Amino acid sequence: MASSPYPRPAMPDAGTRILIVDDSAVARALIARQIEPLARFAVVGAVTHVDAALAFLAEHDVDIILLDVAMPGIDGITALPRLLAAGRGARIIIVSSSTPDGGAATVQALAHGAADTLVKPQPKGLSEFGEALRQKLDALAVPNGVTTLARAPVAPLPATRGALPDIIGIGASTGGIHALAKLLAPLPATMTVPIVVTQHLPASFMSYFAAQLAAVARRPCDVAQDRQRLRPGRIVVAPGDAHMTFAALPDGGAAIRLQCGRARSGCLPSVDPMFAAMARVWGRRALGIVLTGMGRDGLEGAETLKAAGGTIIAQDEASSVVWGMPGVIVGHDLADMVLPPEAIGAMLAQAVQQ
Repeated sequence: MASSPYPRPAMPDAGTRILIVDDSAVARALIARQIEPLARFAVVGAVTHVDAALAFLAEHDVDIILLDVAMPGIDGITALPRLLAAGRGARIIIVSSSTPDGGAATVQALAHGAADTLVKPQPKGLSEFGEALRQKLDALAVPNGVTTLARAPVAPLPATRGALPDIIGIGASTGGIHALAKLLAPLPATMTVPIVVTQHLPASFMSYFAAQLAAVARRPCDVAQDRQRLRPGRIVVAPGDAHMTFAALPDGGAAIRLQCGRARSGCLPSVDPMFAAMARVWGRRALGIVLTGMGRDGLEGAETLKAAGGTIIAQDEASSVVWGMPGVIVGHDLADMVLPPEAIGAMLAQAVQQ
């Protein structure tokens, strides 16, 4: 067997194992230096391009891959699907100067399966970069920090006896863009139920995010505006600086009302006000879906929606980047079903045919 083109580091017995993929020796050293003081993490490899990363992953297990975008040969975003497959469950954080806040490359990376993104460090901003990196690594560290619980039974949509709801509300955070793509892709064009989405993202991302969802779902997607009427067959995403709620209209329709106050979850936008408003306007005819994400956002809203007779579906742990938001839904016995996102989409598609 040919020898490896890089040293084979000793593999730690425990903790979260990290592989750095970056063609810059300076960047690799700066990133590794920020990780060294963190006892629960270990840099087990540092390689210069995608082919070397694939070779490393063929021989070693890692938990997190820190991936540059602009590299010789295959760029990081193009390589994401191959690295995800080779990593066998490893989470990928894009660390690149190509993914500043609001950049299309950021949303593209997240849609292709990256768990998170981070702007590459500058010498004068190392402390800020180190803190941001630590927070993102903590969110993705193994184990996820939520006790595995039994799946809720898989069955037709219980509140609607298999029929489609009148509104579908989806909440997500870390890993949510990729999960949303998997959920929305199977939906046929004939499904006209309005879909509303609260995804934790800054306001500067939202136009790119809406365009990405429109392309994946093959249906129009808008960034929510106050007093905008909900239309059949469209997706509406909460803006990054307001909660999306709803008001019933005299003709039986509904309009979006934006709220800017901080939710108890601390998130802006927050899933809680969206679910609570769905409970008020649609009650048992509403379906709430909680996808991957850290924290507890969506729990209070799900409790309100459940009390109003609505249906709640949570993403399963195995397919979640972080089983925080869906995990607390399951832990509080609020989930009618616990499924991977592609199964949720397939179930909704099947309901359209009935």
